[in-house]
Amino acid sequence: MRTNTHAISSAQFSPLKNRTFRAIWLAGLVSGLGWLIQTIAMSWLMATISSSNLMVALVQAATTLPPFLLSVVAGAIVDNFDRRKVMLIARCLMTAAGATLTTVVAVGFLDPWVILGFSFLAGCGIAFNDPAWQASVGDIVDRRDLPAAITLTSVGFNTIRSIGPALGGIILASFGPLTAFAVYTLCLAVPLIVVWRCRWQVRTSSLPREPLTTAICDGVRFGAMSAEIMSAIVRGILFGLAGIAVLALLPLVVRDHLQGGPVAYGALMAGFGGGALLAGFFSGFLRRILPEEGLLKLACFACAACSVSLALTSSFSVAAVALTSGGAGWVIGWSGTNISVQWSSPRWIVGRTISIYYALTNGGIAIGSWLWGATAENYSLTAALEGSAGALLLVAAIGILLPIHERVEADIAPSEAVHIPAVALDLEPRSGPIMIKVDYVIPPEKLEAFLGLMSQRRRVQSRIGARQWTLLRNLQDPSRWTETFRTATWADYLRLKHRLTTADKQLDERVFQLHAGVLPPSIDLSIERPTTPIRKTVPLRPDIPQL
Repeated sequence: MRTNTHAISSAQFSPLKNRTFRAIWLAGLVSGLGWLIQTIAMSWLMATISSSNLMVALVQAATTLPPFLLSVVAGAIVDNFDRRKVMLIARCLMTAAGATLTTVVAVGFLDPWVILGFSFLAGCGIAFNDPAWQASVGDIVDRRDLPAAITLTSVGFNTIRSIGPALGGIILASFGPLTAFAVYTLCLAVPLIVVWRCRWQVRTSSLPREPLTTAICDGVRFGAMSAEIMSAIVRGILFGLAGIAVLALLPLVVRDHLQGGPVAYGALMAGFGGGALLAGFFSGFLRRILPEEGLLKLACFACAACSVSLALTSSFSVAAVALTSGGAGWVIGWSGTNISVQWSSPRWIVGRTISIYYALTNGGIAIGSWLWGATAENYSLTAALEGSAGALLLVAAIGILLPIHERVEADIAPSEAVHIPAVALDLEPRSGPIMIKVDYVIPPEKLEAFLGLMSQRRRVQSRIGARQWTLLRNLQDPSRWTETFRTATWADYLRLKHRLTTADKQLDERVFQLHAGVLPPSIDLSIERPTTPIRKTVPLRPDIPQL
């Protein structure tokens, strides 16, 4: 038993053996510490300079709204450009926003909308940095270490969450918001320097970059056609919308229910972080004894119990215990949906699927912050927290209709063997549209199996870029079947071939085995051309050939 426990512990921390991951992970802890300090300072400052409960809740919304608006674009950029450079630019933006906010506070310009504006600007940096970093994790560590690396990222943030809020409360109470914002800016500079110094290998493609709109559409299509990704995203949206009330309204709970100050606020946030740390540390064990759906339900119940307790208690100790439960539920819920998205995403599109996940879940958090803040403003703080608890129970119940799928060891790496049929024309990457036609001969006894496999093939081909996929049956010879689809350009066809995984190739082989013809299924490539005559141009100089 002791050996098994040691093996489990070693597996959980194996990504830290990677020097690059360890350096960026540690720098991220420093950045997260600064972020928590400024969150405490900003939320409390807003509660003191504004009498509006809604404005306090909007501090959370201001930082989560940019990922909702920008992450999809960021994901397309992450998959098409150097992810390290994207991280550097995003970190520069965050550091500049922190430094400017510190300057504004130093000169005494304490306007609520200015504070929200700089929160929004910092959120823009997060919108680009987070997908770039999450997508880079799979480039830095081995795939077998990916779940452990994702969990470590969550555990690391929640480790400093257990001390960051308390430290932020002490700094805020002892030295004021200016010092807290200055510390925040210095903490942001650390990962900027580390990422600047680190290098890691990324598989490059010989194909030209996708246009931004095409890349976004491909990401949305792939995510929409993946049942695992869609389940994780939808449940994540609802979990964030329902569960954010605890964090968004905690300053009001401290101020109104507990009659406390910034130190009490920081201590309660530390309790939240402590529960998250414990859940993160034991997440591997929990995932071995409970299915993913069971863990998400457990997370919903824990967060609901936290919301109800905060709504009904005026005791600091009861609130601290409740927040420990809420923190545990928070990290279990988010780590499960995050791992599900990453594990189901090939490397060529992981930046986009992660960004879509972040965009929509942060949108849920932003809407939830506004919703529960408005409920507290128009009704009561107790009503808002009780409503959040009820919504979390509904999120758990939705699992009956939309469960989180079990994580399986799927082979989603691109196939090494890529066969490109020879063509007689000299095509450019932008040449197109390209029509692909595959002919099969299927005997009647194999028809049912063929149609079942072609249904899977249609989903696979459409998910990686095929357009207008159709399956035709010959009226004169019913045993002859033709599969057709299009790509917009020749480059898109080449990308489609490179995106086929080993599992996709195995599906192709199963389809081809049902073919009863003497020769293998024929694959024809055509390029669409207009029927209008081609206009000829006269060279300006006879001695220079016309291109």
